[in-house]
Amino acid sequence: MKKLVMYMAQAMVDYPDKVKVNEVNGGQTSILELRVAREDIGKVIGKEGKNARAMRTIVSAAASKLHKRTIIEIIE
Repeated sequence: MKKLVMYMAQAMVDYPDKVKVNEVNGGQTSILELRVAREDIGKVIGKEGKNARAMRTIVSAAASKLHKRTIIEIIE
């Protein structure tokens, strides 16, 4: 999941080298902390949160195949 989020985020931003994803595992739930450059936060979130929602939907669908729950947190 970490690579998937990294790939999607790097495709959206102007500074792909500053994209960092930290994975925190806990039982059936994984939390992916996404950090991007300050200038790119708006691009990752998108208008009315559409980009962030789309990323969460894709990751949720991929995680459900593994019978896990994955949460993406966008951190400044």
